[in-house]
Amino acid sequence: MTDPDGRPIVAELGRPETPEETWARKDAARTARRQHQTAFNLVIALIASLAVVLVLVLVVVRPNTPVADRTVDYRQVAAQAQVSGVTLAAPALPDSYTANRADYADKGADGVSVWTVGLLTPDKQYIALRQGVSANASWVANQLDQKPSTGTTTIAGTKWTVYDRRDEGQDAGNDAYALVHTFGRSTIVLAGTADDSSFRTVATAVAEQFADQ
Repeated sequence: MTDPDGRPIVAELGRPETPEETWARKDAARTARRQHQTAFNLVIALIASLAVVLVLVLVVVRPNTPVADRTVDYRQVAAQAQVSGVTLAAPALPDSYTANRADYADKGADGVSVWTVGLLTPDKQYIALRQGVSANASWVANQLDQKPSTGTTTIAGTKWTVYDRRDEGQDAGNDAYALVHTFGRSTIVLAGTADDSSFRTVATAVAEQFADQ
């Protein structure tokens, strides 16, 4: 239906729209389209973000493989290292002890060469064996987060300096307990989360190895 001038009559108004009403109606329609498009774009962006997160999770996350599965023959690595003039600590331990790391770093930032073995105890606790060659007091302090010693203990005839931080709980990290002794040019730091029995086993084996030199 149109008016005498041929303009369509709007049913809701019962008359033709004024130019202002036409403009307002079209502007409202444009606004609605923009709002719809914005909402649609937000949904697409959200879906894309979730897809990215999913890909990252699939790429980064790995099965929770026990550390003990990454076994390293530390005694073989020590034998092959061929470090002149230095005996690398490779104590003979029970078969229930394994290692997940064994490496030698020649002259680090502090000028001290370091042999490191990561040992896993039968109950899956950790003891790091760090051997500093011609190490100084600063190197030892750095290995133990600058913490003071808490006493000494004698294990199989060898006197070790003790660094016991177990009362700090989780704040002590992986160095909750440590033993330190110097055999000639080699300063041995045993540090980890294991119990006293495991530390005694490792400390005894280390002392026996160096006693044979």
